[in-house]
Amino acid sequence: MRIALIGQAAFAERALEVLHARGEEIVHVFAPPDVAGGRPDPLKTKALALGLPLSQPASFKTDEVYEQFRTLDVDLTVMAFVTLIVPERVLYAPRHKTICFHPSLLPRHRGASAINWAIIQGDPVTGVTWFWPDKGIDTGPILIQRSEPIRDDDTVGSLYFNRLFPLGIETLVDAVEMIKGGHAPATPQDEARATYEPPCRDEHARVDFSRTAREVHNLIRGCDPQPGAYASLGGERLRLYEPLLDAEHTRCAPGTILSIDAAGMRVAARGGTITIRRARFDSSPKKVAPLELAGSGRIARAMRLE
Repeated sequence: MRIALIGQAAFAERALEVLHARGEEIVHVFAPPDVAGGRPDPLKTKALALGLPLSQPASFKTDEVYEQFRTLDVDLTVMAFVTLIVPERVLYAPRHKTICFHPSLLPRHRGASAINWAIIQGDPVTGVTWFWPDKGIDTGPILIQRSEPIRDDDTVGSLYFNRLFPLGIETLVDAVEMIKGGHAPATPQDEARATYEPPCRDEHARVDFSRTAREVHNLIRGCDPQPGAYASLGGERLRLYEPLLDAEHTRCAPGTILSIDAAGMRVAARGGTITIRRARFDSSPKKVAPLELAGSGRIARAMRLE
């Protein structure tokens, strides 16, 4: 099958690698523009290593890009982790149109931070979807889905890289085979079940320790690694990572640091405690064990995170 691939980062790199290894004819690869002073995107690096034609448009909305797609004469476009808007005339140019990856069970958690919000909102299960994109945001008919449980110790990073990433590649292979076989579904999304959340940013990442321990735990791991949930300590933002939930009750005020040891920093919340295993102040990019911060005198038992 003649395929054009649009994407970025490790997921698109792996998608390209797998499709190429399976003998698909990769007609063209579209990677993000280079960032001044930064490393080339992994997709660009892989495309060049395989000797494939490569473009790096800043936008897919131009007439030039549309004409390029028309002349490529492709059967299918695969969108593997795409953040730019791709207009309908480009999506519909290939013979079999375009399929797009999304790391949730659509129509739930449309938007750019689907994994974050699934964890923050306490979903017991999530998954991956390949769908037929249209002019909406994650609104097109569904081709294939697979579910995956969200475990209590999952963060955004662990859930994506350890399970959703490989599941997305596995289902891509299944999706392409269904399209080649002429039996690929296009099931309309149930709008009554649809949710959409904005990109998860600092405005959503502030920890309120007066909320239940479960809610605090979900917020911290749902912001790990980005943007990093935070609380204020001594007028600085302290970012919190790798939480563990304990149902043990305490009489201390929510946000109080109960202990700091090799296991982490135990903090009181409503109905339980949270153990933080990595933390950093905004003044430093490096995540460290709380015991290291305690050794420098920046945090201590009985301090309170606000």
